[in-house]
Amino acid sequence: MRSAVAGEHARHTLATTDRIQTMNASAASPRPAGHALVEALIAQGIDTAFGVPGESFLAALDGFYEHRDSIRFIACRHENGASYMAEAQGKLTGRPGICFVTRGPGASNAAIGIHTAFQDSTPMIVFIGQVASDQRDREAFQEVEQVAWLASVGVDLQQGA
Repeated sequence: MRSAVAGEHARHTLATTDRIQTMNASAASPRPAGHALVEALIAQGIDTAFGVPGESFLAALDGFYEHRDSIRFIACRHENGASYMAEAQGKLTGRPGICFVTRGPGASNAAIGIHTAFQDSTPMIVFIGQVASDQRDREAFQEVEQVAWLASVGVDLQQGA
């Protein structure tokens, strides 16, 4: 059984390497950062992500579509369900469950699943959309101070630029 698992890992690593080389061949032309994010997930062996499609991460959704043969984006009806699906996947596989939600209401709807993953030490990565950096701290549509808010329930949130 162990050699079968190792063989499967080797095939997965080889297939991932081939995909990365294909992706890097097209890297010379400019592409949205969301595509690079999805490619990074694929390179780490992630094959499924959950979320509610939203305007704050359209480039990532385009990346999921472009790489639909390598990674699935499971569109959910509610962020709470998406966060629980990612939490369950992390718990069942031991690898991080991936969840995408929008800012403000999307993040608050996912908060219970995020907190459950935190409390149970379940590996989970949540990508929360954010307002444009030039609109931050100006009460933009659905803007919430996510870092402070989620830190209040014990979640370590890293905010990108």
